[in-house]
Amino acid sequence: MFPMPYLKLADTYYACIRDLIGSPEVLSMDQIPHHTEGVSCLFHCLFVSYVSFRLCRFFHLDWSAAARGGLLHDLFLYDWRKKGSHSGLHGFSHPKAALQNAGRLFDLSDKEKDIIVKHMWPLTLRQVPGCKESMVVSTADKLCAAAECFHLYKALHMDVKLVLAARLFFPRQAAPQA
Repeated sequence: MFPMPYLKLADTYYACIRDLIGSPEVLSMDQIPHHTEGVSCLFHCLFVSYVSFRLCRFFHLDWSAAARGGLLHDLFLYDWRKKGSHSGLHGFSHPKAALQNAGRLFDLSDKEKDIIVKHMWPLTLRQVPGCKESMVVSTADKLCAAAECFHLYKALHMDVKLVLAARLFFPRQAAPQA
């Protein structure tokens, strides 16, 4: 079903996020709607994580930190569309909430922390990415969000690839919503 190079790359990617992806908090993001109808926060984070991983491998950067930071960048754990679910403006406040949640749950490197808290740059002008991997994830976040809003992720077959990859690694659990 999958060509061998894809499976090797999937194994490499999975090795980066293995300790994160099975956590109940990360999996709970599948119940939180994100940018557009039918796309969960977990699917978006997997999409950003995988795109960041691939870009960082291409540019010979720290692809593990990018994959991990990308997966956790929106770990804010609330439905931002529901009034009273959070304080402040979501676009500005959720990176700190995601970092607090991720830091409480996992041991994070300084690079992973930078990726999570600064992924909304340039919207958050004072939170300038402190490393190249942060810039990659920030850019991938915008590209993936646009692909989701315009349903381009379906043309790229990312919905199928990410759901099938999730089933490979988590056959007993539901795959993320595309």
